Amino acid sequence: MEEQENQQTGSNQYNDQTNLSQDLGIDFQIDSDISFVQQKVNEAKSELQKVIVGQGDLMDLLLTGLLCQGHVLLEGVPGIAKTLTVKLLAKTLTAGFKRIQFTPDLMPSDVIGTNVFNMKTSDFYFRKGPIFSNIILIDEINRAPAKTQAALFEVMEERQITVDGETYPLEFPLFIVATQNPIEQEGTYKLPEAQLDRFLFRIKINYPSLKEEVDILHRFKNNHNDEISTSLNSVFDTGILARCIQTINKVQIKDELITYIATIIDLTRSSGDLFLGASPRASLAIMRTAKALAAINGRNYVIPDDIQIVTYPVLNHRIILTPEKEMEGLEPEDIIRDIIKKVEVPR
Repeated sequence: MEEQENQQTGSNQYNDQTNLSQDLGIDFQIDSDISFVQQKVNEAKSELQKVIVGQGDLMDLLLTGLLCQGHVLLEGVPGIAKTLTVKLLAKTLTAGFKRIQFTPDLMPSDVIGTNVFNMKTSDFYFRKGPIFSNIILIDEINRAPAKTQAALFEVMEERQITVDGETYPLEFPLFIVATQNPIEQEGTYKLPEAQLDRFLFRIKINYPSLKEEVDILHRFKNNHNDEISTSLNSVFDTGILARCIQTINKVQIKDELITYIATIIDLTRSSGDLFLGASPRASLAIMRTAKALAAINGRNYVIPDDIQIVTYPVLNHRIILTPEKEMEGLEPEDIIRDIIKKVEVPR
């Protein structure tokens, strides 16, 4: 009897909560899902922090790119753990991982695959290239020539490969992370603007602080990277990742904030400091990544701070400064900062 009363009481409480959520427009399920996303991201960051010292912003942006099904370009001098971070991130996912070292003699077929003649059957079959995986690390992407770069266009945008008129779709998830050294120019090729635009973020990585440098030395004074790396645990599988992506799609963004994003992008096109402004792909990227950042921070709604944070890595590789501004030593981030200051923040 008491058990029935308890069940009835629980049922009434559930109905009351459901009615309350309907009256107030609150979705308790989305709140639960948001907590799940935040938990998984924090678990992944904890795994990465077993090896990586500092670089909190880098981890947040990499995980944001993963959850937005985008691609990321990491830019920084050698020796600051660009490649290591991506390899460790791959360990937190139960998915395939491939590394492609871009070189000047790399051919498109070395990346996407090629048709091979089978002597026994007297027929051709398609031998898949390393791009057919889930997490792809392209090391030193700017060392391959234009024809190899062009092989990535269809992959990054449409998530498929077309060879000799036959189309081969790639599996979910597909997350391409490329690295490049901005200092060394000998033996490198400038990335085409069309390819840069296909990267969701360009993340600039700086040297660690003095304290972080000391922490790095202490952490590895008795251990090697490989010994610690093997202790990383998987956090995401394809099911969990799909659930997180669906949750992020449900994150709310007010109409005023959509107008805020569009205004920032429009100013890049009319700014006298810029030779080339941002495309609609950039505004969509800001909206998607702002929603993901909100979920990572435990919110089911976007705030202006989310938009401002992601605007820098979304735009810094999509805009081109005028020659005059480049000669003045300005960086894209300087122009983006000025544009953000000009736009009134919605209240």
